[in-house]
Amino acid sequence: MLTKSSTELVRQQNIALVLSALRRSGPLSHTEISSQTGLASATVSAITAELERAQVIEKSEQPAHSGRGRPRVFFSQRRNCGYLIVVRISSDVVQYSMIDYGGTLIDRLEEPRNHGLAGTAHFVRSLLDTLDRLVSRSRLEKTQVLAISISSKGLVDNESPRLLWSPVFGSEQIDFAGLLQPEWSAKVTLNNETLLVAQALGLKADKASAGTFRALAALSLGHSIGVGVARKDRFGELEVTAPNFGHMLHSPTAGLCRCGAYGCIEASAGFYGILRTAFEVPPDTIPAKFVPLAEMDKIAVSARQGNRMAAYAFRQAGIALGNGLSRMLSLYDRMPIHITGPGTRYFELLQKGIEEGLAQSHQVRQQGQPDISIIFDEQRLVFDGHLDRALTDIDHDIAASRVVAGGNVALRQEA
Repeated sequence: MLTKSSTELVRQQNIALVLSALRRSGPLSHTEISSQTGLASATVSAITAELERAQVIEKSEQPAHSGRGRPRVFFSQRRNCGYLIVVRISSDVVQYSMIDYGGTLIDRLEEPRNHGLAGTAHFVRSLLDTLDRLVSRSRLEKTQVLAISISSKGLVDNESPRLLWSPVFGSEQIDFAGLLQPEWSAKVTLNNETLLVAQALGLKADKASAGTFRALAALSLGHSIGVGVARKDRFGELEVTAPNFGHMLHSPTAGLCRCGAYGCIEASAGFYGILRTAFEVPPDTIPAKFVPLAEMDKIAVSARQGNRMAAYAFRQAGIALGNGLSRMLSLYDRMPIHITGPGTRYFELLQKGIEEGLAQSHQVRQQGQPDISIIFDEQRLVFDGHLDRALTDIDHDIAASRVVAGGNVALRQEA
């Protein structure tokens, strides 16, 4: 026998199923929603009617294919139901994007990072000011923003939107929820950037594979080194993680890392590690916080022209990456590896080293090298990962705790 609470839980799950189907495949007809969710026609009718009244979704009509008979009715998200702000913190710029509930980009601002100003104080002031400016430019109220999704390289707290360590701010932690609430009622989330890349790639691969997708890894190359892993769990749901790959031990002689330890993968394979090796800088030299791409391009040109130390620097970086990937593949199932980030422009200089490092794995020696592909538009993958995770969270929050007042949707914050 279903209790009142269990009935309500089923209702919330059914609403989330409908919103998820519209998010991934919409606009959809009544019949298509029923087919994709497995819900009975009457249940779909009740849910769509309720969501229409709450102004979460809306109907549109298309003429019948034959030009005769009743027009076909489709459901989709009501774009002005609420809004999402995406904040991407990278080594050289902070990007702010305003997105409506339908997933359409409305406005975007970019603020260059000032590497001459140490600490988080300047960043925090800039963050708050730019968020205010973005809302004002979009002619919205803060209460209309349902979620703020933030990403950064580094370590993030799994339980709260707290940045624990990052290549940008070092050990200075930032509690984003504490900064933004209560002035902002939006739900605040924080994700590792490479996790979002794996999220986007996993969704795309799952859709293209017609249900046969198992796993993939995303390796981000640049100022820092990151890995995201997307896998199907035993229930068939996409599970995405971001192991602390860049700061795994490669070799104690690999030099000082930005995290303060010696011998991390990043200390050899990050831009500052390649620069240090190419110029034969002592391994205990404090790493550069930021290496311009123009400087890396010069080292790459030198390597391609036959300079021994420049070529050696890229080869050693590749070996560090390959060793790390070989360990990862020993712990996980065999999977394809997608390489992204600004470091992809030097892949041919890294490739032999990567293959050499991978060959240290017994699994690779037995089964051969994993499939490796290069994807240049990392920024788009990060953005797509933000959209999927944040808008799906909004869908679930609407299903679980919808409060409708005057046709506007507001989400209750969890204590």
